[in-house]
Amino acid sequence: MTLNASVQPNSNGVKVYLSLGSNLGDRYSLLRSAIELIGRRIGPVTAVSSFIETKPVGFKSDNNFINCAICIKTDMSPFELLHATQQIEFELGRTVKSHAGVYSDRPIDIDILTYGNAHIDTPELKIPHPQMRKRDFVMIPLREIL
Repeated sequence: MTLNASVQPNSNGVKVYLSLGSNLGDRYSLLRSAIELIGRRIGPVTAVSSFIETKPVGFKSDNNFINCAICIKTDMSPFELLHATQQIEFELGRTVKSHAGVYSDRPIDIDILTYGNAHIDTPELKIPHPQMRKRDFVMIPLREIL
């Protein structure tokens, strides 16, 4: 387990970038609901990228994704943030999490891309997200709001 010293929020909160995606149900509505819940429960949303449509990566599906990136400020620790985003996913209909690189269709997916300058490498949480630079569906929206 690796944690660096800068993983606790300061009095102004921490700037966090999240990637959101949906390929089941009313994808746009699910993304908007997730963004609204994040803003209410986790911290103010300071930027939202355009929504882009992308093909699934890492698995076969007839259902394309709608993806976006958001920036938030939060007072939550990285692990509190992880649990809060997972709770929002569950409430919006996600019942199965991806494990060991096995992906499937999902109504909502929320990934923590960065948390300030934190570097975290635990079985439960890896920040920065280890696959983000390899994924256009993450990097295109993220570059838009950086």
